[in-house]
Amino acid sequence: MKVSIITITLNSASTVRDTLESVACQTYPNIEHVIVDGASSDKTLTEVNKYKHLHKVISEPDQGIYDAMNKGIQNVSGDIVGILNSDDVFADNNVISKIVRQFKENKSIYTVYGNITYFKGDYPEKIKRTWIPKPYYEDFFEDGEVPPHPTLFVRKEVYDIIGTYYPKFKIASDYEFMLRMLKLHNYKSYHLNEVLVRMRLGGDSGSGLHNLILNNNEVLQAWKMNGLTPPLKFYFKRPVKKIRQLF
Repeated sequence: MKVSIITITLNSASTVRDTLESVACQTYPNIEHVIVDGASSDKTLTEVNKYKHLHKVISEPDQGIYDAMNKGIQNVSGDIVGILNSDDVFADNNVISKIVRQFKENKSIYTVYGNITYFKGDYPEKIKRTWIPKPYYEDFFEDGEVPPHPTLFVRKEVYDIIGTYYPKFKIASDYEFMLRMLKLHNYKSYHLNEVLVRMRLGGDSGSGLHNLILNNNEVLQAWKMNGLTPPLKFYFKRPVKKIRQLF
């Protein structure tokens, strides 16, 4: 079973090395790592080109992070696809082995997600916050829950069948995709109750009041574009969960 990892970069010279190392050090042997760079003007590609494990490096202007993710998905050949951002790292060297084990043991599972820790600067071991999501259930999204996207691994056939990320969203296209996949199309998921990814604080979806408002607006659009209507409780639970992520 081949696992494809997509890493999106844009002027990521100061952090991408850690990301590349965390993939290169995985014990699972059959990994395809693809870099999609948005025409960086710093030394990102210099760092990237130091690594021989990479299967493909694409560097050209794009229309944003989700456009770049879609480009990556179109250029991978694995059975399972994961997206590791250029300032994040896998929690340990056995993450991919653990993910593959879940897919092999249960053929009915189409996506696996896990826990995530947040850190600042260059010290992933100094944890500032931990996000332990719940296993998926019927009212998962209605209760304001969502899987941590950096920990999400999806069978490639899901993207082939239901499509990829909506490129016009700035922040919440990952939310829209997971809502579409889990709620609208009812693909079976599995929550692996282990830390899979360590994430640097300061990502687009969680930094500042402006982005919180934008995220909320796009999330509501995501429900509407999928022909879904969130219940009243959603309007209270979702913002509270997002605000808590700032602390």
